[in-house]
Amino acid sequence: MASHKLLLLPGDGIGPEVMAEVKRLIGWLNSAGIASFETEDGLVGGAAYDAHKVGISEDDMKRAHAADAVIFGAVGGPKWDSIPYDVRPESGLLRLRKDLALYANLRPAICYPALADSSSLKREVVEGLDIMIVRELTGGVYFGEPKTITDLGNGQKRAVDTQVYDTYEIERITRVAFDLARKRKNKLTSMEKRNVMKSGVLWNEVVTQVHQREYKDVTLEHQLADSGAMQLVRAPKQFDVIVTDNLFGDILSDIAAMLTGSLGMLPSASLGDIDPKTKKRKALYEPVHGSAPDIAGKGMANPVAMLTSFGMALRYSFDMGELADKLDSAIASTLAKGLRTADIKSDGASIVSTPQMGEAVLKELQALYA
Repeated sequence: MASHKLLLLPGDGIGPEVMAEVKRLIGWLNSAGIASFETEDGLVGGAAYDAHKVGISEDDMKRAHAADAVIFGAVGGPKWDSIPYDVRPESGLLRLRKDLALYANLRPAICYPALADSSSLKREVVEGLDIMIVRELTGGVYFGEPKTITDLGNGQKRAVDTQVYDTYEIERITRVAFDLARKRKNKLTSMEKRNVMKSGVLWNEVVTQVHQREYKDVTLEHQLADSGAMQLVRAPKQFDVIVTDNLFGDILSDIAAMLTGSLGMLPSASLGDIDPKTKKRKALYEPVHGSAPDIAGKGMANPVAMLTSFGMALRYSFDMGELADKLDSAIASTLAKGLRTADIKSDGASIVSTPQMGEAVLKELQALYA
């Protein structure tokens, strides 16, 4: 059995608590002979700043490059609000994405039947929801230059952020999205703002060209990003795979996340290109939720997003789709039995702690292998 190297970066706030449940799962998979994982722990975010005065150390970056996948918790909190911008906790995550060339961010939004009433939308609007947002992650306005704040005098300042995309950046993220669409419902929606942004004009043009050259078998639709945001709330099940840029992807994926009832339920994957020699790709997997410092250390955090992020690693890094499916089934069974962490509580449900939820999911998974 091949052994896979994982770098675990729990980070800050509730990160270590939810990561503990992934460690529990990995321990059982190893002991049961179902899979073989070697793990190393590292520091990122505020924890790395406290130890090394940076968002992530050079040693941990080397470990990230050497790993088959990085499993990431969460970063940030009020404790580090006043530290310099370039070493803030989030800088560790941004460096991982940039240095590992993780340009494709996959954000699924799935509404488990047992949680349909947790959404702020009507059950019939969200029940059975299963969409995937593919967000370009290393370009656009978050990384474009110039990025400045200039003092103009007389109490006035000017802030500049630059939205920049090259053809190749749009092509590669588009191919990831089309490939995913082929494995799902064969439909892709591209979202941009071509009516007011030159980058949107190019985005639309390149996506259309890639479709005509390589993916004519897939249905392609174009929507303006603001209209797409409205449609996500009005009738989200019309979508399957959505591809969009860094800024709009950040916004649209959070909208989609809340359709499901809780950020604590949703995973994400950030992927790079497949190495032609090793046939492996750099990858980082993380829950969508933040570090939630207000509940850190209280055992209240929902570990499901962290567990399903590991499930995405099984699927996209290690070709263990069957195991990932069983993990998803174990989570659905746990929820169907009425177990809830505080963020997804409902009438008649049993409120459990972070370790209790993790243990319950593991028991359901073990039953599937019994």
